Amino acid sequence: MNARLSPLPGTTELAEAFRTACELDVLAFKPGNVSVESPGHGMHARDFQLSAEAAAPHVADRTLPLGERIYRAIEATRQAVGCNTNLGIVLLTVPLLHAAQHRLPHEPLSQRLRRDLDETTCEDAEWVYRAIRLAAPGGLGSSPRHDVHAAPTVSLLAAMREAAQRDHIASQYASGYADIFSLGMDALKQGRTRWGEETRALTDVYLTYLSHFPDSHVLRKFGAPTAAQVQRMARGCIADMAPCLGWECARRHLASLDQILKSAGVNPGTSADLAVATWLVDRLSATPTDAHEADRPAGGQTDI
Repeated sequence: MNARLSPLPGTTELAEAFRTACELDVLAFKPGNVSVESPGHGMHARDFQLSAEAAAPHVADRTLPLGERIYRAIEATRQAVGCNTNLGIVLLTVPLLHAAQHRLPHEPLSQRLRRDLDETTCEDAEWVYRAIRLAAPGGLGSSPRHDVHAAPTVSLLAAMREAAQRDHIASQYASGYADIFSLGMDALKQGRTRWGEETRALTDVYLTYLSHFPDSHVLRKFGAPTAAQVQRMARGCIADMAPCLGWECARRHLASLDQILKSAGVNPGTSADLAVATWLVDRLSATPTDAHEADRPAGGQTDI
């Protein structure tokens, strides 16, 4: 699949880009995560495909404000599959799609994204809080400030900034998606060069995030020691794959890590969500070769 396609101004085209990103997510072999090759955690790839179909019309609905898009997508997902399959994906992709629809000619996606996030409201936060409560992600817990079980008193961006130290999706809101525009995009480019295939490149993106940061989903459900251990295992898998000249060699190492994580019930979902958002950023970015440099935040990678 060729990601270097024309810009996507229309609602239908943006919804299709979202569905494609979600389809690639389940086609890619991501250790510990559900894929076509490897179900797990009581879920199958079809659950995620149905979720993408249900959510797509809402994430790209330009008649809705940003926060309501997120809620409507999660509501449709819950009706379709009855469980949380895509909260992180929707939280990350809706601002990107919103920015793609509203950016000015020649305006970098990252610049428009930051403007849109700056303009989020308390009402956006209320819609997102409702979406999070409906999805009921594992290990959600509570917070002394801006807890999702209470009515918000600040904008969505302010609430995300409050959560940024403990949640990597929230930290993307706080940083203007700095990790995605730098670390993730670099990994996607390198993965394409190495493998020449989109799903395998996405596997590399997933492992890059998993090795660089404690996965937020793992952290919430299992605690910091387990999240750190998974991070080390991802680094070990990358090192084991480095000498591989072909995919079959790499896949053996991926399968070994997949078995270890799934046997322990560990699903690094946040790293998978970030990989989906990375592919979508690439799809939504302008076609000139310097487009990603324009979108790259000053100072490079942000580790929050």
